[in-house]
Amino acid sequence: MPIATGKPARLSSERRTGRTAMRFVAVVLAATALSSCAKDRSLTTGSIGAQTQKPVEQMTAVELERALASYSKLYEKNPKDKRVAMAFASMLRMNERNEQALAVMRKAAIDNPKDRDVLAAYGKALAGAGQFSAALDALQRAEDPTQPDWRLLSAQGAIYDQTNRSDQARQLYKKALQLRPDEPTILSNLGMSYLLEGDLKQAETYLRQASQQPAADSRVRQNLALVVGLQGRFDEAEQIARRELSPQQAEANVAYLRRMLAQQNAWNLIKQEDKSKAQ
Repeated sequence: MPIATGKPARLSSERRTGRTAMRFVAVVLAATALSSCAKDRSLTTGSIGAQTQKPVEQMTAVELERALASYSKLYEKNPKDKRVAMAFASMLRMNERNEQALAVMRKAAIDNPKDRDVLAAYGKALAGAGQFSAALDALQRAEDPTQPDWRLLSAQGAIYDQTNRSDQARQLYKKALQLRPDEPTILSNLGMSYLLEGDLKQAETYLRQASQQPAADSRVRQNLALVVGLQGRFDEAEQIARRELSPQQAEANVAYLRRMLAQQNAWNLIKQEDKSKAQ
């Protein structure tokens, strides 16, 4: 598995600006279109009794709303069922209702203060609400040193990435890969770590490796399409996206990417930021 060997001690102003601007675009797109590390890959609306088995990442906005209504009813009937609470909170996050998801998981954590699964889900809900320090604390409390869990390590790594601590994040991803070699979600998180730093080549390496694993899901390949598109290979990005999305959705995603990369105002803001930091 290729690992970055280091960076030049100094970058030219143009190269530094380009890299920072690419990171800006990547952050915006990742925040609006991706969820490789914040949501539960395994969750489907059939997991606790709803009617459909369609994966969440393939649902339309209308289907997500319907699934959320189904989970809401299940939770109302039995709020102390930790499995229902965790699934309901995950679906709330899928619908961008992070504060409500956090409230559900906070109650579940109070009801199940020593349950590792609940603490892990509580940590994800805290991260989704932007409470990263508390999220790390919950995830670390969920850990058992005698039985390390790759999912917890990867989730902590994602939080470190979101708080600009990429070196610590990658250390955790590598530990997680020792426990679960070739796990696509870990490889995808590692790829996104490099993407957020602006190292698109290294990001593509890991995301391609992730997408080639049998267990890779739609979001992993959508992340690959993103990093390919960020390098200007729009036709290839659309081909990758078409494997997961309808032709119309894939075309719309690539069109959005083109617009983002073409926004001169964003580039100018980045240049101004770089200039002010250099003074």
